[in-house]
Amino acid sequence: MDLLIAFIIFTASMLWCLLTDVTMVAALLVGYVCFVAVALRRGNKPADLLRFTKKGIKDSLIVALILFIIGILTASWRAGGTIMFFVYYGIKIITPSLFLLITFLLTCLLSYAIGTSFGVAATLGVIFMALARSGSVNEIVAAGVIMSGIYFGDRCSPASSSMILTAAVTYTDARENMYKLLRTGWLPAGICVVIYTFLSFRNPIANVDPAIFDQIKSDFNISFWLVVPALLMLVLPLLKVDVKIAMGLSIISSGIACISLQGTSFPEFIRICILGYHAVDSSFGSMLNGGGLISMLEINLIVMISCTYSDIFQGTGMIRELQCKLESAMEKAGRFPVTALAGLLFCAVFCNQTIATTMSAAILNQPYKNQGGTAHELAVDIGNSTIVLSGLVPWAIASSVPLGFMGVGPEALPYAVFLYAVPISYFFTKKKHRFPSL
Repeated sequence: MDLLIAFIIFTASMLWCLLTDVTMVAALLVGYVCFVAVALRRGNKPADLLRFTKKGIKDSLIVALILFIIGILTASWRAGGTIMFFVYYGIKIITPSLFLLITFLLTCLLSYAIGTSFGVAATLGVIFMALARSGSVNEIVAAGVIMSGIYFGDRCSPASSSMILTAAVTYTDARENMYKLLRTGWLPAGICVVIYTFLSFRNPIANVDPAIFDQIKSDFNISFWLVVPALLMLVLPLLKVDVKIAMGLSIISSGIACISLQGTSFPEFIRICILGYHAVDSSFGSMLNGGGLISMLEINLIVMISCTYSDIFQGTGMIRELQCKLESAMEKAGRFPVTALAGLLFCAVFCNQTIATTMSAAILNQPYKNQGGTAHELAVDIGNSTIVLSGLVPWAIASSVPLGFMGVGPEALPYAVFLYAVPISYFFTKKKHRFPSL
């Protein structure tokens, strides 16, 4: 009963943070206090709880550096013009009868390169929605297509905070997870290509206003050199180059482009890397505002506190009864279906993809071990369920925020084929994949 009360208080505090727009760090701290109180009530020593907490924080510091680099990377791409390069030439190659297919492929490419679903929805997504509306394309269908594309990268990009968080809370190697998620993602991506090709012919775009190219050029100097930062992020991790090195080289190339092509001074570029990009008197550039090292402060605090949960749960054994029930369910239904349902439930309750990922890893790690599964398998299962299914929960941030950027409601979600094609196809093909112990 004490643990149930702790979860109720934690859930209530999370909902309060969502309704009042207070950082979720506050709710996580409330949860931490509640779970520590339960552990103390059950006879655990304060020294042990302090040790579990220190271990969780120490583990999270491994991820913190990468997340801060991601913040710098996104800011440099915004300021240097790499994101706008994709927008500019993406619009150029639009074929009226293949508008939706091209939209999907471009959002997949950009989300994989930059690793952020919200960032792509707020930039490429907003622009392509404007094109769809002006070109008489069904905006609901277009929004669903964009939702599919932005979560392609959010799920498996080497620069994705979601994938890095999953690796952190499951204590696995992010690069190995990325390879497996890429391999399990081709089938659902192929299904999307077929469906969106059909929908493209049913919803051709009427026209594209050529004035948009002049507007983009008035804000950015568009050059093919701007593709270099993206190529570095797309190619180097696949060649097994350390992701931090790939990000560093991409940031340096973005800095060169920012200074030499966009006329930004070196001190200003450093400021952008730290505080984020903010356009001045710019029609298109203002869509790119954001990023920077400080943009990752909150998520790093979330990761830090979340990592303590797993060690406290594991060290005190306070959720052993719940884990036994989940393990029993796994024996009947399988590990992945239980993980998918648990992740969907956590996201529905906590309205947050990050918390759902953290709770899934903390609660399911021991049942996986007892069932003969590995931490690597759990990480991939979460990537193929919780990460994408969170986008299908209308009231969750992972769904409501990008839909809000695009100016549509949850009626677009049935067209977000990738979000449910991933767990469905993985359910039927998982047996073909091996998960070595790490």
